[in-house]
Amino acid sequence: MPDRPPATLRLQAYLAQAGIASRRASELLIRAGRVRVNSVVVTELGTKVGPADTVEFDGKTISVKERLRYILLNKPAGYICALSDPEGRPLAIDLLRPAVIERVYNVGRLDQWSAGLLLFTNDGALASRIVHPSGGFDKEYEIQADAPLPDAFFEEFSRGLVIDGVDYRALDLHRTGVQSARLILIEGKNREIRRVLEHFGRRALVLRRIRLGPLLIGDLREGSFRDLTDDEVRSLNHYGSASSGGPSRPSPRSPFRSKH
Repeated sequence: MPDRPPATLRLQAYLAQAGIASRRASELLIRAGRVRVNSVVVTELGTKVGPADTVEFDGKTISVKERLRYILLNKPAGYICALSDPEGRPLAIDLLRPAVIERVYNVGRLDQWSAGLLLFTNDGALASRIVHPSGGFDKEYEIQADAPLPDAFFEEFSRGLVIDGVDYRALDLHRTGVQSARLILIEGKNREIRRVLEHFGRRALVLRRIRLGPLLIGDLREGSFRDLTDDEVRSLNHYGSASSGGPSRPSPRSPFRSKH
């Protein structure tokens, strides 16, 4: 996977990457006054530009093609999945700055008090397939409740139940302790796990996503992020539901059978 471009580029390098001319020829174009940066004619070769700058050549706006980024973040609880927040709450995307300069977006959401695997990318086609239920991307979670989990929670959530007119069903679910469990969802409706827990009089003390399709959170430290490897990107592109018309999905890396 190619390295990300620097936060700023010399103007002649920017013109070259945009396909206007070679660097040497771009220097002549700059000196000739044919280039504007933020509506101002620039003739100095040392000028640097970044993602927020508008560059024009002969009156037409030009741009350097943005490289695709695929970033896995271990989101801590307390951060929200949004690009801005009028209440001033901490944003998950801010954990990527200033190291990531591309305009990436979170794929799906984790609510403010949920933690774990969160994927960011600027690959719109892949993001759309991941978030749509027909894409077949299953998601695995660990939960710790504030009281012992009743058998009915496992039985009904595995079978499917209706709460306030909404259907909820876990693809797979098993107990890992008196108050803890691991479960797999396909669709992942808004606050699904929390709503089902509340239905049984329980509250999630810990709710952590540990897998998205073929991606595992692994030993990535909470609050840290990393770029996906080439193999992981290929795995994402080949993961999905055969019924959706896309490529068939390999077996999940951490399958389990329901246990009560």
